[in-house]
Amino acid sequence: MLLTLALLPLLASPPPLLVYERERAKLRDICVVPASGGSERCLARDPADDGWPRFYPDGRRVLFSSKRSGNWELWQVPLDGGAPRRVLETPAREWQAAVSADGRRVALLSDAPGRDSLQILDVATNRLRELLRQTPRTTLGNPEFSPDGRSVVFSSNFQLGHHIYLWTEGSTKLRRLSSLLRGGCSPRFSPDGKRVLYVSRRHLKSTSWIVEHDLETGDERTLVAWPALNYDPALSPDGSELAFASTITGEFQIYRLRLSDGRSWRVSYGPGAARMPDYQPR
Repeated sequence: MLLTLALLPLLASPPPLLVYERERAKLRDICVVPASGGSERCLARDPADDGWPRFYPDGRRVLFSSKRSGNWELWQVPLDGGAPRRVLETPAREWQAAVSADGRRVALLSDAPGRDSLQILDVATNRLRELLRQTPRTTLGNPEFSPDGRSVVFSSNFQLGHHIYLWTEGSTKLRRLSSLLRGGCSPRFSPDGKRVLYVSRRHLKSTSWIVEHDLETGDERTLVAWPALNYDPALSPDGSELAFASTITGEFQIYRLRLSDGRSWRVSYGPGAARMPDYQPR
């Protein structure tokens, strides 16, 4: 399904900012831009690799992963300027993190136990709790809390293929959400917590789809099926539109898609690929 691109959206009020990672000379910076388009501004620029940005719930800070200390660690930076601050200081590698809606916990990946694991950081005490550790060859990805904080969605290849799994407090089993034949990655909750968006892609194919999974019924619908690689979905705070990265014009750039009518806009412009968008909370 091809969708028409336009230069400027017709909106009654300006949307929030988008934060994303921008590749420059094989390293990544954390950048922000108005979702409606405008000048890109980079945060926390450093001669090191920065990636996987996520807004804090207050909308005034950005959490990101960085190698500026020599190892992947979690850092935060204020939107209005100021020096980045390390969130954790451990000898382990820590990356791909997201903050709970109440700001009290951070879900992250860590190799502290000697293999990749899913950890939960208590912000008040700065203590880590291991939520999940799988086999030594398991690759985990992109954990995120549900809006109510009771569930965590993530991707893993601990069984056949790479799939989307849901962990829920009080349950003894993981729930696989993605189709067994296609698999999935880059999961994100909808603002109401009733759906999970993720990337579906057949092995080694040159295209991917962004799909939406209804947690109650199990039904799925395709939101983006451009003839390209379409990755990194994120819904706006009101759930009316989707930001994502696509190679539709050659390299990954950020686009917005209005869900009511399928109208879309390009947000980021090179040089360098742009990925991992996240909307500023209202």
